[in-house]
Amino acid sequence: MSAVPRSGKPDRASRPSGRFRRMLDRLSSSQEDLESEELREDSHASGCTRISECTDRQIVKVTGTLRTVTLRPRAGVPALEAELFDGTAPLDVVWLGRRSIVGIEPGRKLIASGRIAMSHGRRVLFNPKYELRPLGKE
Repeated sequence: MSAVPRSGKPDRASRPSGRFRRMLDRLSSSQEDLESEELREDSHASGCTRISECTDRQIVKVTGTLRTVTLRPRAGVPALEAELFDGTAPLDVVWLGRRSIVGIEPGRKLIASGRIAMSHGRRVLFNPKYELRPLGKE
């Protein structure tokens, strides 16, 4: 049997590492793959939990980039919803009672902390504590 997983791509740990190999990987990867890898590395470097590892009712600190920001009422109350992505999985971040928050916009990086909830099979973080990442680091 070979060490190649079913996806057809060799496992990263089984491939030879080196400057040439990394250069070839970067050239053959899509822009989305490169951005996801960068987000995963940023999450690990900042000491945050990966979103894919978050479970229901767990208190977490996560980081990533906001993909979308929408205003969607919940039970007649305004709610600002954003999708946070860290390269592993998406997380819905919801601020109840808010129509807008300065700095919360697509493409912005932030760190959010709070208790994860599962809603319709998706991870959700309601009214999190958050820190906007400095624009110079993006």
